Amino acid sequence: MPPDRFLVDTSLWILALRRDFVSEVKDRVDHLLREDTIVTTGIIMVEILSGAKTEKEFQRLKKGLDALDRVETDRPVWEEAAELGFTLRRKGVTVPHTDILIATCALRASAVVVHADAHFDLMAKHSPLKVESHVQTLQKAYT
Repeated sequence: MPPDRFLVDTSLWILALRRDFVSEVKDRVDHLLREDTIVTTGIIMVEILSGAKTEKEFQRLKKGLDALDRVETDRPVWEEAAELGFTLRRKGVTVPHTDILIATCALRASAVVVHADAHFDLMAKHSPLKVESHVQTLQKAYT
């Protein structure tokens, strides 16, 4: 059965929202939005909104993000993130804490992380995390 929830990482949002967007990425994000299958979390909202260039852009992005289902980062999520980080470190995998938190939110929501950040591919090799990687797409687009 195909997954029905996708957590789009900031790395992919940025590529889809740029003026010189990567069409394959923008098409994928647009498709997921039309299908109403994207979930998000607070840290992604912070990352995206803090990069807004104007008040108008901030409000437009906020309105769009507010329409998405959100995985809340309650105490159990933080505890699960700490455990995931600990487990990954014991396997020799060191990734940013923000990515560990995002991965934990995806696991909590039974969502696939759609990304262009190799850290998620690395975590998926050492955990139950499911990913849809666009790292190669990014490399092709900018080389």
